[in-house]
Amino acid sequence: MNKKTQVLLKSFLILALPTVIEQLLETIVQYVDTAMVGHLGPNATATVSVSSTYSWLINSVYAAIAVGFLAFVARAVGEKNSIKTKDASMWAIVLVIVLGLVGMIITVAIADFIPVWMGAAKDIQHNAGLYFKIINLPMVFRVAIILFGAIIRATGDTKNPMLINLVVNIVNIILNYIFIYALEFGPIGAGIASAISYVIGGILMTLLLFNNQYFKLKEVKIKEYNFNPVVLKKCLAVGIPVMFTNVASCLGYVVATSFVSSMSTLTYAAHSIAITAETIFYIPGYGMQAATATMIGNSIGENNPLKTRKTMEISIAVIFSVMCVTGTLLYVFAKPMMALFTNNQKVIEIGTGLLKMVAFTEPIFGTSAVMDGIYNGLAKTKYPLIVELIAMWGIRIMGSFVMVRILNKGITEVWYCMIANNIIKAILLMIGLVILVKKSKNLQLK
Repeated sequence: MNKKTQVLLKSFLILALPTVIEQLLETIVQYVDTAMVGHLGPNATATVSVSSTYSWLINSVYAAIAVGFLAFVARAVGEKNSIKTKDASMWAIVLVIVLGLVGMIITVAIADFIPVWMGAAKDIQHNAGLYFKIINLPMVFRVAIILFGAIIRATGDTKNPMLINLVVNIVNIILNYIFIYALEFGPIGAGIASAISYVIGGILMTLLLFNNQYFKLKEVKIKEYNFNPVVLKKCLAVGIPVMFTNVASCLGYVVATSFVSSMSTLTYAAHSIAITAETIFYIPGYGMQAATATMIGNSIGENNPLKTRKTMEISIAVIFSVMCVTGTLLYVFAKPMMALFTNNQKVIEIGTGLLKMVAFTEPIFGTSAVMDGIYNGLAKTKYPLIVELIAMWGIRIMGSFVMVRILNKGITEVWYCMIANNIIKAILLMIGLVILVKKSKNLQLK
């Protein structure tokens, strides 16, 4: 490894580590919620989990818009163009308010229908709908965390968003104990705690945005705000294909989960807890995804194609190595991980088997996440949409439908279809990158 590659690797790790830690902190909140609620019984777990796929869907839309802004701001930072960064931040503020309010209205309106659509047992439908309403009331603050956090990271500041997440997580854990146990609100208490945490996180992320040296929003008077439509158009040109990709993925999760939720409550609880338990082991993939996109965007802004390609190579090599370790850990600690969230032995037994199955594909899953980051940083976001449609809907959903509805198979076969989806997706994304590198001499944004 030559000196330039060593420097680039060091820069990548410095940028990626805080985002990985931040993802870890977010997962801890999810773990705490699931563990605290899980010990109340399978019905309580199902109450909180039945709407989780819809929450992923909603977050994925906002995260997609954030990708577009991240790619634009990262390139502008590389160009040292302060006008572009400031314009992007102004549009981000507008979208946080508008999209947050629209999202809140829609989610609250459909909350009572979601448990029914997911085939949840009648005795948990009311509380599941109420839980979903509560966590979506502070939607403006949730969008602020996602969108403001993305453009802040695009400037190279990954440390402060991580610290904000740390504060939010601590508050959430404390409030969980108060509302779930002390006040005996049960699973609804977990929703209240999460909602308050979102408000705090949104406020702190907004303050961080206004104090960021690249945006300098405190120096701009309201009458001087410049909403350049070209900036918004470029951000959305990247973000909209990502949005469709995320929607296709999350709707796939919704459909796949509906196959499982139609099974027994114990099976569904095992499935949802196993999904949660697995999360911490693929955190490096999503943590490095944002760092990869940022570094590639910066290098393109600097007009440095060699740095762009080296970043691609380093990010893939690092994530594959790291995920080999996490996959091994997941296999070894599958049963103890399940036991963290429930004391129901049948749920633990089912979930342990599922986790040991998926452990072997963790390196593939993590590599796919980083490759998504590469495409995002390059602003080449249309091809991943095609890949998602093929892998999710052609492999996972159709496969699960055949297994459950036609062949009357169970949860194990549904997870086999999920594993096949991950493998096919990784292969297709890698083929696309190889072709892209061969065809493009400079890997520049269009």
